[in-house]
Amino acid sequence: MRVSKRFNLKASQFELDFIDIDTARDLPVFVDPHFLGLRSDRWSIEATANVQSFFGQFIELSRAGRKAEARQLFSYLGEPNETCLGLSRGRPRGNAVGEDLANDIFDSLVDSTAVKTGVLADLEDARVFVRGIDKDRVSDMTTVLIRGQLLQYTIDQCNLWGMPLTAEVPSGDVWDVGKRGWISYLAPRLIVGNRPILLVPKAIVSFSKRYTAQKYHQHFVLTYLKHEHLRLDTALVQRRRLKNGSIKRWVTKKSIAEHESPGDKEYLAEFTERHVEVFADFKARAAREEHSLGNDEFTSASLEDVVRHLDTSLTSIPAGIDHATAYHRLVLGILELCFYPALIAPRMEAPLHDGRKRTDITFDNAASDGFFYRLHSVHKIPSAYIMIECKNYSRDVKNPELDQLAGRFGVNRGEFGLLISRTADDFDTLIQRCADAYKDRRGLIVPVQDSDLHDMLSNRMSLGSDPYEEILSDRLRRIAMT
Repeated sequence: MRVSKRFNLKASQFELDFIDIDTARDLPVFVDPHFLGLRSDRWSIEATANVQSFFGQFIELSRAGRKAEARQLFSYLGEPNETCLGLSRGRPRGNAVGEDLANDIFDSLVDSTAVKTGVLADLEDARVFVRGIDKDRVSDMTTVLIRGQLLQYTIDQCNLWGMPLTAEVPSGDVWDVGKRGWISYLAPRLIVGNRPILLVPKAIVSFSKRYTAQKYHQHFVLTYLKHEHLRLDTALVQRRRLKNGSIKRWVTKKSIAEHESPGDKEYLAEFTERHVEVFADFKARAAREEHSLGNDEFTSASLEDVVRHLDTSLTSIPAGIDHATAYHRLVLGILELCFYPALIAPRMEAPLHDGRKRTDITFDNAASDGFFYRLHSVHKIPSAYIMIECKNYSRDVKNPELDQLAGRFGVNRGEFGLLISRTADDFDTLIQRCADAYKDRRGLIVPVQDSDLHDMLSNRMSLGSDPYEEILSDRLRRIAMT
């Protein structure tokens, strides 16, 4: 049974930031440290720092010959049964590093040419250069290393959606960057069937099909060697005279693989030591091709049905304080559907200023292009977090509501927010108030109304991605030019 159904969330995968897992079986997607390391949002940066901290220390110990200490460090990478992701069949049981398997993987790592020569620099490189390590092993090790971030993310999502947490449950082994060691503590946990569950942001997982030894060998190593054989005019070069009298020369990748480059991981490590630039090109290509998965990769639900339901619900919820919570939850679902994957990790009523102020919804800005990316890159507006206030008023929002949102801003948190309300009888005056705040350097507040949300939902069906782009860009331009 999926988490959304078990806890009666009445929300589809399109409205949820986390993967709506079926806790009875594993979903074959993976936490890829290469993809995670490419992301620019604060959550991913912090998670990547954990992975790099651990792996850097592990490599340091291994190359210094401190094998016992390295083995002890590695031994904590136990089976992460909490996420229900990976390749297990039937009931999730983890497929990573049990005691015997941990020893095999450890020996493969420390004895590999890649570690000894320094070719292996990042955890994801082990998948390319080390025997016995593939996407499932790398994913599971990464999951353990970012368990601390996943614990807090799960708590945030449970608070957001009203799912019950059980207090004082062991955290499991957590890597502490500051202490450069493993810790454990008691924490609120999501428990399903007497088993702790970790929710995972859908934006950070992939099918892990690009960063592989096979792709590196076939498309980069063999291509490089093919050009070298042609340049040196070796015995592998074949010739044929064409009708026009010219000579055609070629080398097959198959012949190179048979005579010189078998493609096993030890060979790839040795090749890379001699030709680091080829591996750099491979990593750059993989980086350009990585992207977050769409909702349809996680669910069979119909986007059209979800949009129709949200559109109808937005019209039917009455204005007023009695329906504020329902309105906020609905807006959250609409924003998740429309803003993903540019914005991730929403939190409801995140405390600010030691709890003295609260904001309705906060998203992490993960945009790599488009409106939310341009906020910082073009407009120079700090926007690591996007703050959103929802007002289920039957009247216009005015200066007090603008001041309330502006009071949440800060350079480290961000100075951009969306003020969402049902409607405005005098929208021109509202724009003028937002323009005044912007000119006074109190941050940029963009008003969004129900009519805009309806338009975004419609655009989501007709345009697919970035259904908010034109709406928010035009609104920002109008504020800046007023």
